[in-house]
Parts: sequence; structure tokens; C-alpha cells
Amino acid sequence: MIVPFDSSSPVPPFEQVRSGLAARINDRSLAVGTKLPTVRQLAADLGIAPNTVARAYRELEEAGLIETRGRAGSFVAASGDQSRRRAQQAAAEYARTTRKLGLDDAEALSIVRAALDEGTA
Repeated sequence: MIVPFDSSSPVPPFEQVRSGLAARINDRSLAVGTKLPTVRQLAADLGIAPNTVARAYRELEEAGLIETRGRAGSFVAASGDQSRRRAQQAAAEYARTTRKLGLDDAEALSIVRAALDEGTA
């Protein structure tokens, strides 16, 4: 199976698909250029609605992790390799901003933890 899925999980199905694929792209177990299953095929494989998979694919595309090439399908994007670099750049910008605002490290990290927790709720 291309992505783990647990129908009894409290995590929404689209988020399980999105985060599962993102993790595999970021750890390079899905290489750049890998063709992903069609929305309908992955939905059938997981036993979920096609719109759920389509939403996950849209969010992955917005994040630059996959690209859709019309009728050819969806593929792992070359920019997916840049995810860590983009996250590091965002973190550096955040660090500069918190310094300018006079926040100490503990408070800045607390804000990040809250944001990460909010993203999983």
C-alpha cells in the first residue's frame, strides 16, 4: 500500500493520506518522478471517497510535493526534494521575527509547539 490508512483513527482520512504521502516523499521512499495512483484507484484501495483523496492531492500539490500533468496523472515533484530546505528557511525567518519582537527562546518554541499541536487537532 502506498500510504498507511486506519479507518478507526480520529485523524481525518484526507489528513492521513496527505501526511502519509508527504512523509514518504520527504523521506525519499517515494522518489522524484514517481507516478502516484489515480485518485479513484487510491480511494478504492483505501476504501474511502475519491473526493477525500482528491483533497489530499490538492494540498500536496499546493505544497509543491506533487504535480499533476493532466491526463498523465500525478507525480512526485522535483520541488518535493526541497521541503526541508523550505522549512528551514521558514524557521530562520520565524527566528528573526521573534528576535525582533523581543521573545525569548522558550516563548518562541512554545508558540511553535502550540501551532504544531493545533495542526494535528
